[in-house]
Amino acid sequence: MSEKNREGKRNAREKMQEVRAAEEARTRRNKKLGVVGVVAAVIAVAAVVGVVVQNQRSKPETPTAAPVGTIGDKNLVIPSGPANAPSVLTVYEDPRCPACGAFERTYAPTVDQLEDQGKLYVNYHIVSFIDRSLSGKGSKSGANALGCAQDAGHFRDLHDVLYRNQPEETSDAFGGSATLIGLAKQVNGLDTPAFEACVKDNKYGGWVSSVQQDFDKTSYKSTPTVLLNGKPVYPKNGEEQITPENLVKWVDAANQGKPLGTTGPGKESPAPTTTAPVSNTPPSP
Repeated sequence: MSEKNREGKRNAREKMQEVRAAEEARTRRNKKLGVVGVVAAVIAVAAVVGVVVQNQRSKPETPTAAPVGTIGDKNLVIPSGPANAPSVLTVYEDPRCPACGAFERTYAPTVDQLEDQGKLYVNYHIVSFIDRSLSGKGSKSGANALGCAQDAGHFRDLHDVLYRNQPEETSDAFGGSATLIGLAKQVNGLDTPAFEACVKDNKYGGWVSSVQQDFDKTSYKSTPTVLLNGKPVYPKNGEEQITPENLVKWVDAANQGKPLGTTGPGKESPAPTTTAPVSNTPPSP
């Protein structure tokens, strides 16, 4: 083979290698550009999601309506008992919370009695965080029903009935309006079209959400949270374990030398005697 032919073949091989190298370089550049594009797209989507989540967190829901007689900032608290009683019991509880049910079944008679004696004014914050952790809507629906009962002047009666008939935490039985309306029939004055419509229409859904958002801003992490004149007393007051007897003792000690609150019909925030019969079986949804 002549030197000229060898030189021609060598040049052809070199050109082919150069073309192949250029093609590989172009492929690598395209891949890099593709990866950069994907990363940029992911960052853009994440930014949008972050804005949406942040907007949801930063825009608390303002209730369009609050139950009659609610008090406090934005009317998020349901009061029970005489407003001029010398001591205030603050209670945060969730209708689905089993510990709240145990607390109420043990202490409701004592708390009701202290209200009726003019010794105690109770401020209820009805929260609904269990729906978030276990799904369902029993907490929110139960809280709405209690708001409806407040409208009719029977919050305390229905409150006591619901906790006496509280279903298992995971069953979400309070999520059905039929269950709540059925239990409310145990309370004189709640077997009415107005109450049923209030429950079925979720009239106070916005208010319920606002109560929970207010709870989220506190340092409290569980329910029931119970404060006597601003001091935690559940499960202990200092070193003393809470009992019905101790609760009475603590209230009497706090009230020493102070006039009792005014109770009875026609007074501000009266504490009616519970008339609802005791039942331990929730009606079928």
